[in-house]
Amino acid sequence: MKRGSWIAERSSVERSLAAGGRRFGLGGLELERLRALIAALAAEPHAPTAVRDPVEIADRHVAAALAALELESVRAARRIVDVGSGAGFPGLPLAIALPAACIDLLEASRRKCGVIERLIAAATVSNARAVATRAETWADGEGRDAYDLVTVRAVAGLAVLVEYAAPLLRPGGVLVAWKGRREAAEERAGAAAAATVGLGPVEVIGVKPFPTAHDHHLHVFAKVSTTPPGFPRRPGRAAKRPLGH
Repeated sequence: MKRGSWIAERSSVERSLAAGGRRFGLGGLELERLRALIAALAAEPHAPTAVRDPVEIADRHVAAALAALELESVRAARRIVDVGSGAGFPGLPLAIALPAACIDLLEASRRKCGVIERLIAAATVSNARAVATRAETWADGEGRDAYDLVTVRAVAGLAVLVEYAAPLLRPGGVLVAWKGRREAAEERAGAAAAATVGLGPVEVIGVKPFPTAHDHHLHVFAKVSTTPPGFPRRPGRAAKRPLGH
């Protein structure tokens, strides 16, 4: 990379981080860890994401994750689980921004968990761990009724996500799902599925995590009653036969 291009790229990353820092009150240590996370993902040869440019990582992965800090329920959460974490997003930026929280990053692929573990080490994130398992399996054991907050991005439709989240949440806990353009049919199916598993829709918040962002929404559900027996269903069932359809 030419020096001029490198300087411009670094300047763009710094602007993105500075904007997030001002918006959410992040300190120097948090910003340094976010820089390290961006650099480590850009250099990771096996990263399970097509977003590899540091500027795009800063916007589309880090800033998009931090947008959830607009929610008090996210800022106050102390036990968080990121379902289908992939390369570690949105869980890792939230772990950096919320050092008092403990965050489990669930990812069924052991290869992807290996990537997450390398990113955790590179950014010295001491309050996060990668867990190589499916959401349904985790909810059948240690993860049952254990979390204040479930986060999930780019995994499935809302009807599937609420079924994954419900058994993991304690009473009063919250699911935040990152989505793009709003789809009325998906939201209706999600609300119907939520009612079956003990969740209720709270709000849908439009967010603009970076200047060129559009159609970014956070779908928020709260656990309003006990998840009934029979959930989670066996692994894969929710995706194959979603509730509310």
